[in-house]
Amino acid sequence: MANSSFKGDFILVGFSDQPQLEKILFVIVLVSYLLTLVGNTVIILILFIDPKLKTPMYFLLTHLSLVDICFTTSIVPQMLWNLRGPAKTITPLGCAVQLYVIVFLGSTECVLLAVMAFDCYAAVCKPLHYSAAMNPRLCQALAGVAWLSGMENSLIQGGCKSEPTSRHITTTMDI
Repeated sequence: MANSSFKGDFILVGFSDQPQLEKILFVIVLVSYLLTLVGNTVIILILFIDPKLKTPMYFLLTHLSLVDICFTTSIVPQMLWNLRGPAKTITPLGCAVQLYVIVFLGSTECVLLAVMAFDCYAAVCKPLHYSAAMNPRLCQALAGVAWLSGMENSLIQGGCKSEPTSRHITTTMDI
């Protein structure tokens, strides 16, 4: 049985012992966030504009840049909101949504990096078969699998419920 007495928001206490650093940290995080957004957006725009960059590696790099934009956007605005003033709370629903999105995008990024590693392997180890092996249709399918597997992983991990703490099993090792 779950404890249903909690009705408020979660209080985030990360930098509460040194509030004078929050303004400096706010500026540093904001500048880093804006540089991340601009850098990844420029990568995506260049890859769409230049016809020479229509290879599988750059197609996958576009997806990686998009994942990075989404990933940082799912975390940093809440952090900036909490650094800007005294109210440092997040609703349970907001926390759950942020967790699902982070797991989704993190899983997608891991699978996408594995696909990119396979692309590099195919380009280096099988150069004569590369264009046949990594055709545009396969690249789109692999990118789609990366996004779908990230979503599936997020739903699976989000659906898992932990056991009550009184029922945890402990084990000991004899040395």
